[in-house]
Amino acid sequence: MRRTPPGTALLALAAVPLLASALAHAPVQAAEREDATWTEVYFRTPDGTTLHADVLRPAGLADDVATPVVLTVSPYTSHSGGASEPDLMAEPPSERFYDFLDLTGALDEGYTYVMVDLPGTGGSGGCNDWGGPAEQGAVEAAVEWAADQPWSTGRVALLGKSYDAWTGLMGVSRRPEGLAAVVAMEPVFSGYSYLYNRGVRFANSVGTPVVFQANDLFPGSLADSPDYQLTGAPLTPCHALNILQQQDDVEESSFWAERDLVQTSRGSRLPVLLTQGFLETNTKPDRAFDYWSGLRGSHNIGWFGQFDHVRGWETDPEGRPQVGRDPMVFARLVEAFLDKHLLGERGRSVRAARPGVQVQDNLGRWRREAVWPPSDVRSLHTVLETGSYADDGANTATGPDAGQGVWSVSAPLRRPAWIAGEPVLDISVTTTLPRANLVGLVYDIAPDGTATVISRGTQLVRDAGTTSYSLSLYGQDWRLARGHRIGVLLSGADAGWWVHTPTGSDVVVDEAAIRLPFLTRERRRFLDGESTPRLEEHLADTATVPAEVLDEPVRFRVARLR
Repeated sequence: MRRTPPGTALLALAAVPLLASALAHAPVQAAEREDATWTEVYFRTPDGTTLHADVLRPAGLADDVATPVVLTVSPYTSHSGGASEPDLMAEPPSERFYDFLDLTGALDEGYTYVMVDLPGTGGSGGCNDWGGPAEQGAVEAAVEWAADQPWSTGRVALLGKSYDAWTGLMGVSRRPEGLAAVVAMEPVFSGYSYLYNRGVRFANSVGTPVVFQANDLFPGSLADSPDYQLTGAPLTPCHALNILQQQDDVEESSFWAERDLVQTSRGSRLPVLLTQGFLETNTKPDRAFDYWSGLRGSHNIGWFGQFDHVRGWETDPEGRPQVGRDPMVFARLVEAFLDKHLLGERGRSVRAARPGVQVQDNLGRWRREAVWPPSDVRSLHTVLETGSYADDGANTATGPDAGQGVWSVSAPLRRPAWIAGEPVLDISVTTTLPRANLVGLVYDIAPDGTATVISRGTQLVRDAGTTSYSLSLYGQDWRLARGHRIGVLLSGADAGWWVHTPTGSDVVVDEAAIRLPFLTRERRRFLDGESTPRLEEHLADTATVPAEVLDEPVRFRVARLR
């Protein structure tokens, strides 16, 4: 239903700030939703920034009836869709998480759903700062505001995917009053780790900052009031500073330290439902399991599998579940998790929010684990081959240009082996030029020499001379079949994954070893599920190991499954 904007012409003409106290528009039915009554509210943060909120209350519910609140704090809830999916004719509010409302029936079950625009986006004032103090403070203020409303029970859950899952983790870091639970699907864990991996750029390290500044500049919908347009007007001086600081490739800088939620969330006992795809191409698994292992409490749920940047209930264009499970499995998990921590119900549905991890291996099978990496993992140390490689940027992990570097390959496995966790590469290299590149790749090699990537990681070797590193590579849950081999490649590039600036020099590998995390007990009980579209794509994207490399195996230490 199209709303009638309130009389705010004098505010627009005078171009004065919105009043400091909360200002609500008259309630109307939310666009295309019969189960909601929608209002818009503006409120102030402690630093004086005005934030815009869309409030969806259960239809027909009196204002004085308090409900728990599910809150999304996002750069993506602009009424016009923002710069990424602009539609100036769109009817507010944003439909970004209507799928959550539809699948869980949250409004019918007695929840209020609220969307708050991050500073500098949508109808909010201020300036976005890429997960920095302003955005973290806005999340804290939004939670405390939502908890303090007369229509709120004071219990709030943050819910989101990607950037607005990052804001959920900001809530974990800040621990605002009223925050009772967080659902974070494929979040960012560190602003730095989204754009860089130990000094080496991802392709989005330039484009993403520009997109988010453009998002700030984008106006609201033509259906929006002057209040919305005026409050959300861009503050352009912040844009150049943001982009400049985001080009700093040093993780230890003060700019990036403020945006590292792994450290500031460590020890939190807030209940968290976290999803992470092992095969993510957007919010990659770098730092994910470091974050997970730092959480405390007995209510956390992890959902880790062979999928990409998707919500747990998403399907592909052909209707296949993106995570290999019925979409309602995850929807019911979210519903039960929220009921448990916001309603405190003890019914059958709440028992579905069983703490622990549900994890999917490379065969597409889902299973439960109390913790991940599992408690029976044994990390075994294998000394790797030494040699040298060219830092020419030419190597790729898969395809015809793959395989350039120093190989270490095991003999064919006499029995199956199961990697579950993050491999760690311990290495010492000597370079003649600064800013050389180092890449470590772990492979599952079939008997015919076809190799599939299990794990990867990179390091910028900043100084000339001899330097040692201990690199945690991406986590995986991967069962290797009998007769397959484990392969490790040390190279100067994984050009399909990172943007390397080659030095053109040779890098000498003086010493190298890898610690591989192996399960020691076979798993035989599995949950309903199957392969995913992303897993099938990954398994089809392979490299070929040269026959001469296979003829010179290294003695790998491999844990026996029992």
